[in-house]
Amino acid sequence: MAHLPSLPDNAVLMDVFRRYPETSRPLLDYHEVVMRGPSPFSVAERELIAAYVSGLNACGYCHGVHTVTAEACGIEAGAVPAALADLDTAPVPEKLRPVLRYAAKLTRAPASVSRADADEVLAAGWDEDALHSAVMVCALFNFMNRMVEGHGIKGDPDYFATSGHRLREVGYAGLNRLLEA
Repeated sequence: MAHLPSLPDNAVLMDVFRRYPETSRPLLDYHEVVMRGPSPFSVAERELIAAYVSGLNACGYCHGVHTVTAEACGIEAGAVPAALADLDTAPVPEKLRPVLRYAAKLTRAPASVSRADADEVLAAGWDEDALHSAVMVCALFNFMNRMVEGHGIKGDPDYFATSGHRLREVGYAGLNRLLEA
């Protein structure tokens, strides 16, 4: 049940966006830059990071939507839950493991992230732009997870499927256009 009385009990994130367009429009613009703009990571890889961070935070809504989106963009089905269960055996590319470990540490214990953690990402063959991109995706989804949970937004597998495929098709800029619908 949504925590804001003005929202329907079964509110989804688009309901919050429509209720508060003055904060939602720039937020969706930022999503488009971070998640769809130029990056060393593919769209699928960024959605994987988003789904992984959301799973670490136990944000069922964001985890559900972004797991579907990651898979719709080409991440192997089941890779996100497998990474949460055991990153070392999950069907994710070896080169992404240090990135996901970095995102996990940044999510769980941000003050403990060190240069050595960054060096692991760099040693895997990623450059500074990639590390910056991973940090931005991780930070954005830590923010979004708190926004979703703070508003009491929930969803179900059918909604996750619909939303995940819509994100693959229209991106975050498309969501901004939907605010007027």
